[in-house]
Amino acid sequence: MQIHVVKSKIHRVKVTGADLNYIGSITIDEDLMDAANIVSGEKVQVVNNTNGERLETYAIPGPRKSGEITLNGAAARKVAVGDVLILITYGIMDIEAAKKFSPALVFPNEADNTLT
Repeated sequence: MQIHVVKSKIHRVKVTGADLNYIGSITIDEDLMDAANIVSGEKVQVVNNTNGERLETYAIPGPRKSGEITLNGAAARKVAVGDVLILITYGIMDIEAAKKFSPALVFPNEADNTLT
């Protein structure tokens, strides 16, 4: 049997932009993506701590050291600049592998979304 497990989490980042007219996705500072082991195009669950919204989209890299967290397309309606988010990705693995697996947990600077 295989199960879904948390692969990575970026904990408490602030939304820096919302672009309704972009095709879709979430733009994430590439430094944060690397730290969390998130790849371009990977499915991301977005949990909005500010308003309780949850959605799924896919990651695209933003400029390094920018702290950018921008929701694009329809997802832009679910956030406001300054909202606090948790970004989560999941992997599928055998139960025994999951028992030994450790997810990448990233806790950026809450003031500017950069790594400290």
